[in-house]
Amino acid sequence: MRDTVQEAKRNGLVIFDCDGVLVDSEPISLAVMLDILAEADCPLTVQEGYDHLLGRSLSTISNWLHDTRGVDLTQDRLTEMRNRLYLRFRQDLRAIPGVSEAILALPWRSCVASSSQPDRIRLSLDLTGQRDLFEPNIFSATMVQRGKPAPDLFLHAARQFDVAPEDCVVIEDSPAGIQAAQAAGMQVIAFVGGSHAEPANLREKVAKLAPRAIISDMSDLPSLIQTLA
Repeated sequence: MRDTVQEAKRNGLVIFDCDGVLVDSEPISLAVMLDILAEADCPLTVQEGYDHLLGRSLSTISNWLHDTRGVDLTQDRLTEMRNRLYLRFRQDLRAIPGVSEAILALPWRSCVASSSQPDRIRLSLDLTGQRDLFEPNIFSATMVQRGKPAPDLFLHAARQFDVAPEDCVVIEDSPAGIQAAQAAGMQVIAFVGGSHAEPANLREKVAKLAPRAIISDMSDLPSLIQTLA
């Protein structure tokens, strides 16, 4: 029986996004980003922020701002944004309720694949006591050519474990992340339990993309993964 369980753990992979899935960071991140953009004479509403920035890599966001708003995220602006964000994280960041218990109960191995920078991912996991659950299997969009909604990051994560895309399940909260997982040929479970879900109108947005399932409570995840395993 134990060999069977261990084989199941080897055969599949659960890939977690970080922001909005492992840590309840999206409202903090968006508030800091909107402040920086307002100071750069590029005001965005909260709804515009969630519509255009949620779940995307910094390079994708930078390209969108340049192409649609004529604003460049200069190195000085990025440095100031990072300093403010990390200060807010140290003050206010919390884990998604029940996520550590859910990870420990999974029948498959797991990793993190996030659009954020590596130092931001690790800081988030450190502050919420989750880093030891994943290290060293933490992957950032900086490791691939294209960020979400392209599939590159999820495919990169699967290759590190020598797991076929069809044997991976991605846990995502953003439309861009769900599209990336689907483009990679992976099953995807949409998580809509973060504090940004209601203002971002997440459930309606992700439902249109037809993920395998939509959950708002992390305690539902292990049994759902078990049915796939």
